[in-house]
Amino acid sequence: MDNSKIFNRALYRSRRLRAADAWKRHDFLKREAAERLAECLADMTRAFPLALDLGCHQGDFGQIIGSRGGIKTLIQCDHAEKVVRGAEGVRLVSDEEFLPFAPNIFDLVVSVLSLHHVNDLPGTLIQIHGCLKPDGLFLAVLPGASTLTELRKSITHVSAEHGFALSPRLSPLIEVRDAGALLQRAGFALPVVDSDMLTVEYDNILKLMHDLRGMGESNVLLERQKNFTTRTQLAAIADYYQTHFGRADGTIPASFEFITMTGWKPHTSQQQPAKRGSGKVNLKQILEKN
Repeated sequence: MDNSKIFNRALYRSRRLRAADAWKRHDFLKREAAERLAECLADMTRAFPLALDLGCHQGDFGQIIGSRGGIKTLIQCDHAEKVVRGAEGVRLVSDEEFLPFAPNIFDLVVSVLSLHHVNDLPGTLIQIHGCLKPDGLFLAVLPGASTLTELRKSITHVSAEHGFALSPRLSPLIEVRDAGALLQRAGFALPVVDSDMLTVEYDNILKLMHDLRGMGESNVLLERQKNFTTRTQLAAIADYYQTHFGRADGTIPASFEFITMTGWKPHTSQQQPAKRGSGKVNLKQILEKN
């Protein structure tokens, strides 16, 4: 096994394929994130003649953005063929880990909740940077590390308390403090990172897990536990979840963190930081007492 890899991409693809037929019943997170990116683009006055939606699922972003955002042509790609068939317009099958695009071709690359199961995220960001034109924009939403914090804490506590094997059940996700550094490492200028929380109410933990399966987001870690969670384990996790996070009306909250990443491919027209030592203000004069 390649120790540099933590996700089983073939399994992730099969989970996405399995979820394709019922995707529209479980796409609310994708559409919410796509709405936020569409609003960001709508606030910009510039045009993006050729854009790429990387990990398009069934074309949610393309349906939402429509004629907004200055996009003339949107290329939609996903690594699961059956999934991308649900998109309309120009579409192709492509793995996010191995982009087939020429250098300096796109004015805009967007990705909506599709890069969190890439084994080499820095490498994928470098590839995205390469296929953008100078002064091209990268705009993405990734699930952050605070996503499903209630479920993570419930699993960890119950596993320790009851002596269950603490095997990886939920994917590691990006920390907001690391997102900006990743953009800079990939060569992006003017990086901006924002974090926002969305809380979804569920009747019980089984409905939460049903939604996660419907999104194709069940466990795809290479080191995952291969056998199923037992009824005893699931009951203990559900009880802890309800006791420590449940609402007065009996529902449970599920937190989803949206980390929005914005970066531009460098260009001479962009605002540049002042050279070190070029300041015109005399700090000594400011600090001197009258």
